[in-house]
Amino acid sequence: MMETVQFIHSKWAYLVLLVLVLATFNALIKFFGDKEFDAKDFRISLFALITMHIQLLIGIILYITKDYFSVIEQVGGMGEVMKNSELRKLIIEHPFAMIIAIALVTIGYSKHKKKLTSKPKFKLLAIFYTLALACVLYMIPWNLWF
Repeated sequence: MMETVQFIHSKWAYLVLLVLVLATFNALIKFFGDKEFDAKDFRISLFALITMHIQLLIGIILYITKDYFSVIEQVGGMGEVMKNSELRKLIIEHPFAMIIAIALVTIGYSKHKKKLTSKPKFKLLAIFYTLALACVLYMIPWNLWF
C-alpha cells in the first residue's frame, strides 16, 4: 500500500509541476501582454488548483502511512530531527512549504474570481502562482527526482 501511495505521489508531482508552471507563465504572459481573460485561462488556473489539492491529499496519506511520528520517536524526538538536515527536510520543511504553496495558489485563485477585469485577474494569478511555484521548486526533493 505504502509503495503505491509513494509511486502516485512521485508521479503526480510531475503533473502538478507542469500545470503550475503552465498556469504561472500563462498568467505572467497575459498580464504583461494586456490580454483578455477567457475561459481557457480560467480552466488552466483551476486545473492548477485541483492538481495541487489532490497532491496535498496524497501527501497527507503518504505522511501518515510512512509513520513519520514513529521515526521522530526512534531518533530521539524533534530536537534530533531538527539537527539532521535530511530528516528535517523530509519530515518538516517539505510538507510545510508545500502546504504554504497550496495556500498561495488557493488564495490567488479565490481572489482572482472577485476581480471584474482581465488585468487585475492576471495580476493576482501571476503574483500568487509565481510565489507558489518558487516555493514548490525550492522544496522539491531534487535528489529523489533525478
